[in-house]
Amino acid sequence: MKINYWQLNRLTPAQKAAIIQRGEGEITAVMPAVEPILAAVHERGDAALIEFAARFEQADISAGIKVTDAEFDAAYASLPADLLDALRTCAGNVITHHRQQMARVETYWLEEIAPGVLGGEKVTPIPSVGIYVPRGKGAFPSMMYMLCAPARIAGVPRIAVCTPPMPDGTVDAASLVAADLCGVRDVYKVGGAQAIAALAYGTETVPRVAKVEGPGSPYVSAAKRMLSSVIDPGMPAGASDSIVLADATADAWNCALDLMNEAEHGPDSASVLVTDSLSLSERVAKVLPDVLQSLPPQRREFCETVFSTTGGVMLCDSMDDAIAFCNEYAPEHLLVKTSDPEEVVAKLTNAGEILIGESTPMVLGNFGIGVNAVLPTGGRAATHSCTSVWSFLKRTSISRVTAAGYHSLKEPVTRLARYEGFDGHAMVLTERNEKALD
Repeated sequence: MKINYWQLNRLTPAQKAAIIQRGEGEITAVMPAVEPILAAVHERGDAALIEFAARFEQADISAGIKVTDAEFDAAYASLPADLLDALRTCAGNVITHHRQQMARVETYWLEEIAPGVLGGEKVTPIPSVGIYVPRGKGAFPSMMYMLCAPARIAGVPRIAVCTPPMPDGTVDAASLVAADLCGVRDVYKVGGAQAIAALAYGTETVPRVAKVEGPGSPYVSAAKRMLSSVIDPGMPAGASDSIVLADATADAWNCALDLMNEAEHGPDSASVLVTDSLSLSERVAKVLPDVLQSLPPQRREFCETVFSTTGGVMLCDSMDDAIAFCNEYAPEHLLVKTSDPEEVVAKLTNAGEILIGESTPMVLGNFGIGVNAVLPTGGRAATHSCTSVWSFLKRTSISRVTAAGYHSLKEPVTRLARYEGFDGHAMVLTERNEKALD
């Protein structure tokens, strides 16, 4: 199999830019196909959702779009005990982590800025949120608890989950259990662009919400972009991408395993080893095909596509060059395996998550450490944060000025208001009945 092998100092600017751009689906290309879907949901509501489920998922949801209590009970009954225990363990860690986050949120504060002038913030939950959990290449119960847990812990009053139905018209049992473990039972059998439209516009069954969070296909991403004037589309999340940043002390076999981790998500993923060690780069490139041999055919094909297109091995002249490349790439997942990880981490600025050491492979973060695995992709980690309780909270500025503070601000504010041409603003102060001041 072909494995890309790059040397950073030999790349042209265009070649480097192409690697950093990686393999995200072209959202604009699918917009013409998405537009009539959005219009149909807006105009016909539930009827359109039922029609699209039959067309895209080959599922009949005419008996009910919302998951019933009986379906939740059946989901629990159908799961093997060991899988149920795994869900409780991993979801439990995620719940604990986000409870710890929330404990650090100062929900109200007001401090003196100058004598008699006080400013602060009030933090409150977003009133309603839609959670989108895809089911493109498999079921994702882990994504369900990654999104539902922080939303519930943040105190969002209304949480509506949309996820594609299976051909028999039901929702993946483990995903239902994951939602219930987080205290969420408003789950709807709707996927794709039509789910985003339903959450944005509302239908007879699916409630309209203020914001939607969760990754999806290019069709889902296109729907979010096209409906951004109707609904807050949340953090952009597309194809998975990752970097393993390693030096000569790292284990080559384990590095190959870690590269496979995100590459098996799909052919549009990206997974890159970035190292300053020639020997490590050569050993990883040599053993990577052996690692992939144990995968099922489809997953192996995904990985082979990734490592011949958007992924591979990047050899750098120094660790500082490797770190600089990582910061420019801004990966979704960044695993650091070096002799001095704390020193390296201190220099890393752009990543959805940073995992440290051989004992912290990405798969643990994907499922059960407790940190959130729904992260910004495609380089957006340079400006976006990991999913957290803050994804479901909003800040409101709070201020209060005493009479003494008012008099200290009156003249400078009046001057600035007049300078900017706002005579009415200035009059609020110059003509104010100051006997009524607090």
